Amino acid sequence: MAGRDLMIDDIIDPTHLSAYIASRICHDLVSSVSSVTSALDFMNEPQESEMREQADLLLKKGAADSAIRLEYLRYAFGSVGLHGGIADSHEAKRIATGFVHSHRPTLDWKIDSQSLSPAHYRLVMNLILVGIECLPRGGVLTPEVLPVENNLTFIVTARGKRAKIRDDISGPLNGEIPEGGWSARTIQPLFTRIIAGQFGTSVSIGVTGEEEITIRCINVPASVD
Repeated sequence: MAGRDLMIDDIIDPTHLSAYIASRICHDLVSSVSSVTSALDFMNEPQESEMREQADLLLKKGAADSAIRLEYLRYAFGSVGLHGGIADSHEAKRIATGFVHSHRPTLDWKIDSQSLSPAHYRLVMNLILVGIECLPRGGVLTPEVLPVENNLTFIVTARGKRAKIRDDISGPLNGEIPEGGWSARTIQPLFTRIIAGQFGTSVSIGVTGEEEITIRCINVPASVD
C-alpha cells in the first residue's frame, strides 16, 4: 500500500490493540446475538400464538442484524479490507447500509466511484464508525469520495440532534492516549488513524455546521499496491 505505516508502539502495545479490537467486535455483536438467544429460549416455552409470532420476528431480526454486522466488521477490521484491486462497490454499499441501519443513524451513500479497492472501503467503513459515535440520538451519515488532482478525499458528514465530538474520539484520532486508558470504545478511532497512516495521510474531525460534524481524510492515493 502506498504511503508510510504509522508506528504505534509508543501509543499502544500491538497485542493490546488486537485484544481491544476483538472486544470492540464483540461489543457490536452482543445485542443482536443476545436477541437471537432470547428468542430461541422464548420459543421453547409454552405460549400463545401471538407471542410466538413476536418471538419469531425477534429471531429473524436478530439473525439478520447479526449477519450484516458480521459482514461489516469483517470488512472494517478483518482481512477483507487489506487487498488491492477493484472492490464490488454495490456490495460495499449494501453492507454499509445494513450496518448503519442496525444502529440509530441512517445512511445517505454518495460514493459513486467504481474504482475503489477493498482497502479504500475499509477506510470508509472506519470513518463511518467514527461518525456513528458522533450521533448519540441518531441522524444521517453521508460518506463521499471526491477526486482531488491525482488523489482522493474521503468525507463522512454526520448530521443529527446533539451531534458531538467526544474527547475519547478526537484524542485517539490524533494519536493521544485517552485519559482513562484504552478500551473497546476508544480503540476504533485509533485504528482509523492507523489505516489512514498506511495511506500516508491522517484523519481530521470538526464541527462544520449546526448539529453537523465532518470527518475527513485528504490526499488518499487513488491506487493501492
